[in-house]
Amino acid sequence: MLPRAIEAVVFDMDGLLVDSEVMVREVMREVTQRRGLTLPDEVFLRMVGLPGAASQLVALAHFGDTFDYDGWNTDVWAAAHARIDEGVAVKAGVVELLDLLDALGLPRAVATSSGHHNVERQLRRDGLLERFQTVVAHGDYAHGKPNPDPFLVAAERLGISPSVCLALEDSHNGVRAAHAAGMMTIMVPDLLEATDEMRGLCVAIAPSLHDVRSLILSQGELHHETRRSNAQRRTSAPSA
Repeated sequence: MLPRAIEAVVFDMDGLLVDSEVMVREVMREVTQRRGLTLPDEVFLRMVGLPGAASQLVALAHFGDTFDYDGWNTDVWAAAHARIDEGVAVKAGVVELLDLLDALGLPRAVATSSGHHNVERQLRRDGLLERFQTVVAHGDYAHGKPNPDPFLVAAERLGISPSVCLALEDSHNGVRAAHAAGMMTIMVPDLLEATDEMRGLCVAIAPSLHDVRSLILSQGELHHETRRSNAQRRTSAPSA
């Protein structure tokens, strides 16, 4: 069970709300192959959850300092944006979880390494964008994940203490960032598996957002039962 009652939820985007990590991996492989090069899966996975500058360092460490990163990156995102415009699948359980948060009156935010333009492209198409009170994207914080800045900015904008925010992440760097911000963190693995480090940083590892929804429901029922039991004890206690 969660250690504290939830007052807000902060979501990552890529790989958690939308199935974009798989799409970007495919695009990067295709663009790289056209250059007569290869992009091993372990190199791509080191980029997951990182802001652009940090991803560039990973790419250059693999391809070499003379690699035309800017040209490659431009081609990658041109192809990725074309795929996004065609439609990227929403992850299972997203709508149901947001419906529950609406019913519970819990505010929510997106905290992502992507830029606002990419957030708009990916979330507005399926009517998800307006379901968040705020979006914290690249350019809104000083230091990207795995630093806590994106989550701290999200909590500040929501006006909620980080300690009572639930953070939902699919990447290792995202989990590190949310935990460093002091949030209760659940990892919902996408391309990256939950390691012993992740299990140590998270309050739970959830197979899907459907499982997150069930956990929040159970937590709410537990807190309701606890409050009712406390009230009954106070009522039945003999007066002094």
